[in-house]
Amino acid sequence: MREKLKALAELQNVDLEVASLRKAADIHPRQIAELERELGVARSAIEAERARVADMERQKTQVEQNITDEKDKVKKWEARLAEQRSTREYSALAREIDIAKKANLTMAEEQVELTKQLGQAREALKGKEAEFATKQQGLSARMGELRGKLGESEAQVKALEGRRAGVAEGVDSTLLRRYEVVRKKKLPALVGVVAGTCQGCNMNVPPQLYNQLRTSLGTDICPSCNRIIYAVEALQETPAAAK
Repeated sequence: MREKLKALAELQNVDLEVASLRKAADIHPRQIAELERELGVARSAIEAERARVADMERQKTQVEQNITDEKDKVKKWEARLAEQRSTREYSALAREIDIAKKANLTMAEEQVELTKQLGQAREALKGKEAEFATKQQGLSARMGELRGKLGESEAQVKALEGRRAGVAEGVDSTLLRRYEVVRKKKLPALVGVVAGTCQGCNMNVPPQLYNQLRTSLGTDICPSCNRIIYAVEALQETPAAAK
């Protein structure tokens, strides 16, 4: 009975190690997702800055085109001015030319201001792009490290699962089936009983059951938590075995 118990305990040790590795590795995907989110926010911010600069460039181009169009219009009107025979028509056209020239002056001032603002925006964008590049490099490196750790953990789990298959072959089939049923619900599935208390649920087991476990050095089921239980003495080395 003791040998069967030892084989099951060894199997559980492997399962606990696998569970521990998986729990430790579970944080890596969350960390990677958080870093990807942070990188996405930074990328969106820099793209918004680029869009703002591009919009200012379009505004400047439009103003420049408007100025050119207005200048061409003024030239045509000035050419027609000398052809006017009517004083009324001459005055009206002269007034239109004056209005167009004033509009051109206003647009020229707007062009100067846009050029100034665009230069500042381009410089600011250049600095932010440099900051983004540095941040992207750092975050990408960190994500690479985490993916590497995740890969290592997965490789370790795979190796342990291979080892588990070999260990499971040495466990009594009936005991193994019972263990697998319990393991799906809770781990550890196999727990010791110390001084009559189940170490899985901290509830006392019936005295008769405890005595039976100590005598047989076998296993049973805890009435409270349904885990597989055994007397801890069953896995303790006897003085003869220690020698």
